[in-house]
Amino acid sequence: MALAAAAAAHRLVAPAAVSPYYSARVSPGFLRLHDFPRSVGLAATAAPRIFCQSINSADVLGASSTTSDDAIPQPVVLIDQDSDRDATIVQLSFGDRLGALLDTMKALKDLGLDVTKGSVSTESAVTQTKFHIMRSGRKVEDPDTLEKIRLTVINNLLQYHPESSENLAMGEFFGIKAPEKKVDVDVVTHVIVEDDGPKRSMLYIETADRPGLLLEIVKIITDVNVDVESAEIDTEGLVAKDKFHVSYRGAKLNSSLSQVLVNCLRYYLRRPETDEDSY
Repeated sequence: MALAAAAAAHRLVAPAAVSPYYSARVSPGFLRLHDFPRSVGLAATAAPRIFCQSINSADVLGASSTTSDDAIPQPVVLIDQDSDRDATIVQLSFGDRLGALLDTMKALKDLGLDVTKGSVSTESAVTQTKFHIMRSGRKVEDPDTLEKIRLTVINNLLQYHPESSENLAMGEFFGIKAPEKKVDVDVVTHVIVEDDGPKRSMLYIETADRPGLLLEIVKIITDVNVDVESAEIDTEGLVAKDKFHVSYRGAKLNSSLSQVLVNCLRYYLRRPETDEDSY
């Protein structure tokens, strides 16, 4: 059961389809993604790099403060499954530099998604754009599709605001300028399992962001026969901070299984190039 990790020699490619086994292991209503600038590989083995043509560059980029003297703001991408019971919410902000994001909306539609509502708000000089999206009249729950959504948004951000690459982990792989600050994966990686009631446990993961991280984590979890019920993914700059509700046969993880899961994740995440079968 191989889930694609999604980075190929300086190309942005899209995550391979999820195997029937993988789909069976992930419960309905799976991901609540809160994605601060996270960049992972894009979908599908044979799919080309996803770049969307500008519909109206003036509207897309907006009139914003982009002078060389400005500090580059923190790009934030959230994919939220909690706030709307019927739709997945995609929220994007990059200081006050974003406009109407027509290209991003078109790119989401090109994924076969329906953008049912959009809104723009400004808070503390940060413009936030939200899209409510559905697929076949329902919230998007497939983790592979959610990965494509997130990466499509980040891909557009890198294309139309290349300066954002300095504050995105993906800037090192696909941006015009790699982040100057580097993180030590051994130092930043932390994995903790705590009880969250009698029927499930909460898994906390903090580690260096990299292409394909979300699908890699889910694969490791399911490979040790643990079920993922839901997740909340917060990626802040170069570091990913993820929370997963997990269970084993409808119950919380016991101490032995928790330790096995923690050991597997720590070993793999601290050594991302290690053979995946060696853990």
